[in-house]
Amino acid sequence: MKELNIGVLGLQGAIEEHIAATNLALNEMGLEGKVLGVKTPKEVGTIDGLIMPGGETTVIGGLSILNQAFAEVKQRISGGMPVLGTCAGMILLAKRTFDRVAGETEQPILGLMDTVVERNAYGRQRESFEVDLDIPVFGGREYRGVFIRSPAIRETGPQVEVLCRLNNVAVAVRQDTMIGTAFHPELTADTRLHQLFVKAVVQQIGTGRTASY
Repeated sequence: MKELNIGVLGLQGAIEEHIAATNLALNEMGLEGKVLGVKTPKEVGTIDGLIMPGGETTVIGGLSILNQAFAEVKQRISGGMPVLGTCAGMILLAKRTFDRVAGETEQPILGLMDTVVERNAYGRQRESFEVDLDIPVFGGREYRGVFIRSPAIRETGPQVEVLCRLNNVAVAVRQDTMIGTAFHPELTADTRLHQLFVKAVVQQIGTGRTASY
């Protein structure tokens, strides 16, 4: 298998944290790979998988359009490139977003995941919290979820697998080769979510088809 080439959308947000977490995941999995920030359409065109970090969705989406990476990101993900979208990244993947105060948002989104996402569903920065999550795909050991101005997934389509709920609200989902989380896996030492994403990249490279685990 060729060396993995994983990109972290490097326009704004927790870029270095995701690079560090993915490198740790690769090391723990015994895999060789490069993890780099990517910004331009050319850079996005060279990677095997993409992480879209948390941050400000309007900033990330707006800058992606300005530097023309937005269309390339959408085309690559539509073509099956695995993606992990966390917090703002998950919002960008959604087909529709809204804010309980402002209503429907007009920010640029990719619209690729069959989800409806509420922005800032758990309040502002001061309402941030951590909680142990039960994510069945990981087995019995709980996963520490870090929620910072986090969104919540209010609706899911039939192709979306809910990986985790918090108080009966979906906070982690998967559709084909797309994974979305409302929380920040890059802010813990637990690499299981990054490993789940890396496995999707490995499978996609190996088969050229959609990952099924």
